[in-house]
Amino acid sequence: MFSKVLIANRGEIALRVLRACKELGIQTVAVHSTADAEAMHVKLADESVCIGPPMARDSYLNIPQILAACEITGADAVHPGYGFLSENARFAEILEAHNIQFIGPSAEHIRVMGDKIAAKQTAERLGIPVVPGSAGGVDTPEEAKRISSDMGYPVLIKAASGGGGKGMQVVRSEDEIELAFSTARSEAAANFGDDTVYIEKYLGKPRHIEVQVMGDGKGHAIHLGERDCSLQRRHQKVWEEARSPALNDEQQAKIGEICANAMKGLGYSGAGTIEFLYENGEFYFIEMNTRLQVEHPVTEMITRIDLVNEQLKVACGAGLDIKQEDVRFHGHAIECRINAENAQTFRPSPGKISHYHPPGGLGVRVDSGVYQGYSIPPYYDSLIGKLIVTGRNRVECMMRLRRALDEFVIDGIETTIPLFRNLVDNADIANGAYDIHWLENYLEKTVIEM
Repeated sequence: MFSKVLIANRGEIALRVLRACKELGIQTVAVHSTADAEAMHVKLADESVCIGPPMARDSYLNIPQILAACEITGADAVHPGYGFLSENARFAEILEAHNIQFIGPSAEHIRVMGDKIAAKQTAERLGIPVVPGSAGGVDTPEEAKRISSDMGYPVLIKAASGGGGKGMQVVRSEDEIELAFSTARSEAAANFGDDTVYIEKYLGKPRHIEVQVMGDGKGHAIHLGERDCSLQRRHQKVWEEARSPALNDEQQAKIGEICANAMKGLGYSGAGTIEFLYENGEFYFIEMNTRLQVEHPVTEMITRIDLVNEQLKVACGAGLDIKQEDVRFHGHAIECRINAENAQTFRPSPGKISHYHPPGGLGVRVDSGVYQGYSIPPYYDSLIGKLIVTGRNRVECMMRLRRALDEFVIDGIETTIPLFRNLVDNADIANGAYDIHWLENYLEKTVIEM
């Protein structure tokens, strides 16, 4: 096992990784910007190193500074968490060149899956069902018109190196192609430094289903079930649950087996998530995330498997000793992302937390790095933490979530807790009758009481 792991991240995920390391007897190094000097993971780590000023490009994305922190502290491995450098193939290669283990997949797999076109082609080769669309990048509006006409409208123009809804345009008729194509390419270039776009069939009311996988890089891989992440705003997930209320046992087993077999064929190492749109009984691959997901706790709660623990063991060469038949699913879990935002407008709300009281009790977990008196900085993602609840079934889980939300107190800033109090009492949510457009339609018609 590693002797010392540097955690190249911040917030709740940095604290989550730190806890897993401590339970395995691994020394920890926290890196932080000047804005995060009082962060919880910095206080609890065995060592800490300031790597720069508040802006992420000068600190959490500053590879030379992170490498220097490894050398100063003698860290023999780096856990990237999610976001920042977690899917940066060059970062993984640089660490390897300095004999520091990147806790994640190979640089090759990061690079392939980070390119949406290459990822789709790879998925298709591995037997994963894909969304109908262009074979590769589309270079001109004329080519886009031809492909879209053959496929049938509506279509989706997407950035090849994109994510989070950036560089994505829905096109419902040929008249819209030129503007949408130009806009998508401009957004792709501005956000990802790559203006390559491709086209996919646009699905009307799909759900967002993703499958958690884990491999050892030696041909052994398993799946740990699926999560339903359909409640989204502007392509950003808000509420996730496992297992999906839209799938039956046969569908769950089938898509899980497809994904596990694909990862065996790929020789994938570490944790990953294969994401699909699901409509009318069919799954369509959209992307693979080669890292831990924000919503990984719901999978941990229903499988009782510590995913970060498994990441660490696989990365140090200990292998993956969990077989598919060892994976058992227990009850239901729901995660709500608690953000420092206005629950109606989603306007960021940085500032000092004057009172903080997280909920507790059976089946309630809160992953958060905040505390009373902590100030939410304005420079980063607005995620405060995650409320995760479990129950023997979905009904019990929803009842427990309602109770936990009523207990949760965060004063001094605005949060999205009022939104979840609304959602937990909604009939569509109770019945699991929602798709990826449901939340935005709901917010257009609903006033959230703060």
